[in-house]
Amino acid sequence: MSRNSSRRSRRPATSAVAVLFIGAMLCGQATASTVYKWVDESGTVHLSTTKPPAGVRYETLNLGSTSSKASRPASSGGSVAPGKPAQAVSPAQVAQRSEVLSSLQNRECVIALEALERLTSGTKPTSATELTRLKQTAEVNCSRDPARRREQESMASKLRVANGPECVAARNKLVEMMAPGSKAARESLQSQQAYVDEHCVAPVQ
Repeated sequence: MSRNSSRRSRRPATSAVAVLFIGAMLCGQATASTVYKWVDESGTVHLSTTKPPAGVRYETLNLGSTSSKASRPASSGGSVAPGKPAQAVSPAQVAQRSEVLSSLQNRECVIALEALERLTSGTKPTSATELTRLKQTAEVNCSRDPARRREQESMASKLRVANGPECVAARNKLVEMMAPGSKAARESLQSQQAYVDEHCVAPVQ
């Protein structure tokens, strides 16, 4: 584990993480389902099981192959090639796709809520356009259920702490204590690891 690996950016690369996330959830089971991700003119992130409006560039997350690829703008025509029958999707695949979609939407929601909390509580001036984009992303992806929404807000607060300077310092200290040649006592190392595990692990990746 290197020092650089402990310093994560505040906004992880969505596509790369999403691909890994899908692969972990599917556990190697192939499906014919696809999730579409796109960003509208205002910068709002959308995730759905249907193609975006015609003319909008989108990214496909193929659940069976744990890969993603960018696509040309969506056309207004059908998505099935002439002479090629549509592939049937089983109820289990539909449920699996729904679960993955919900998890990806939760991730976008939590990241947007964390950014809103951080930017609106800070002293640095923030672009009104950026705030609007984050609010719209949260509106589109966060749960409408009050109890679930409170959970997502709690996750956003935990994400802010995990990305904050105290946790960055804590992770860096842990890396130094684990480095070859370190003279850190075993008890101190265990204590530092416990602190990082309890306070500095992001609820979404």
